[in-house]
Amino acid sequence: MDRDDFIITVYCLVCDQYQALYAQQPIRHGGFRPQLTDEEVITLEVCGEYFKMNTDRDLFDYFRHHYQAWFPQLRDRSLFVRQAANLWQVKAAIQQRLTQVSDQATDPVQIIDTMPLPICGYTRSSRERCFKPDADYGYCAAKDLKYYGFKLGLRISRIGMITYFPLLPARPHDIHLLDDLIENFVGVVPADKGFIDQFRQSLLAEHDIVLITPPRKNMTPTIPKVVLKVCGRLRKCIETVGAHLTERFALTRIRVRDLWHLQHRLTRKVLAHTVGVFLNLQLGRSPLDLDGLLEA
Repeated sequence: MDRDDFIITVYCLVCDQYQALYAQQPIRHGGFRPQLTDEEVITLEVCGEYFKMNTDRDLFDYFRHHYQAWFPQLRDRSLFVRQAANLWQVKAAIQQRLTQVSDQATDPVQIIDTMPLPICGYTRSSRERCFKPDADYGYCAAKDLKYYGFKLGLRISRIGMITYFPLLPARPHDIHLLDDLIENFVGVVPADKGFIDQFRQSLLAEHDIVLITPPRKNMTPTIPKVVLKVCGRLRKCIETVGAHLTERFALTRIRVRDLWHLQHRLTRKVLAHTVGVFLNLQLGRSPLDLDGLLEA
């Protein structure tokens, strides 16, 4: 579909989910009504992220220049940015609802991983005053990257929809973050070698959580090769999702100064990714073919 059709489709989807949430619990309880509706703001954010506009200024300027007739109340950038940030919990609720209506939240097999989320260059970390004392030093072995910031936890369904994305501390090893990643989940959890812990895996098995990791070279395999092969293909799926977040949605280039705005920007990017996967499912397309969903 072209950009016009994409914007209309996203707007209709956001309206449906927003109204369903509003029916459960009123989102606005009082005060002046904003010039732009919440549905319009969320639509602009999702489409802007999908169009690879990674700053609020670029997003606002693009829609003000090209779609002023569609959004005539889009006039003041500061008001738009403030309203968008205040809606981060609504965007998180819409994202979770999309995982539920698509039956991905209940997928009995979900893959976990973490990815680095730097907030500044490593050499500038000693002078960085923002995010203290929350941010910390971390190391990503897969990328041989030393950084200062956080980790983003990812749990995805087998088709690649993000079902859970906690913001985690950067310093602890991945195995110490396992409980955060499998929160409220029961089923099979493929993961990489960073989550190997035989004692912890045996404890999880008692609670109907089967953590499957590839063995190290000095370990005797206890899981059938066919199972390891299938889990290896599933782990490639979460690597694809991580590449989407890093390259298309510029996850590692978020420039904010506090946790509240960081959480808002994270939620916006994950929602945009989830909307893309959801629309692909509705259209019978490959779920992770985000580029093919939108015509150049």
